[in-house]
Amino acid sequence: QVQLVESGGGLVQAGDSLRLSCAASGGTFSTYTMGWFRQAPGKERTFVASINWSGDGTFYTNSVKGRFTISRDNAKNTVYLQMNSLKPEDTAVYYCAASRLRGVVVTPNGERYDYWGQGTQVTVSS
Repeated sequence: QVQLVESGGGLVQAGDSLRLSCAASGGTFSTYTMGWFRQAPGKERTFVASINWSGDGTFYTNSVKGRFTISRDNAKNTVYLQMNSLKPEDTAVYYCAASRLRGVVVTPNGERYDYWGQGTQVTVSS
């Protein structure tokens, strides 16, 4: 059983940056594909980014390409989401998730991800 704890959210202005972290425990972190998802108020949870177990494969939803970067440190059992040039439409609760599948896992609403964190709020004011 893997436990995931996100941190790093907050209230920022448009154009600012934030780095989210997700610390994992209770499993072999380096064997999991990791993903970030977000859920805006009144909307479904959606895919943001995914990174494979070794960190050399990533995938992003179109709306964050060039602004967000997903990375991982297997020695620290942590996955990160660096978010630059934030926009008000990035406002959401951000969740990290772990998948037992190998390779980048891209699913619209989190299907095929097995473990989830509790989420961290990101609010971007205009």
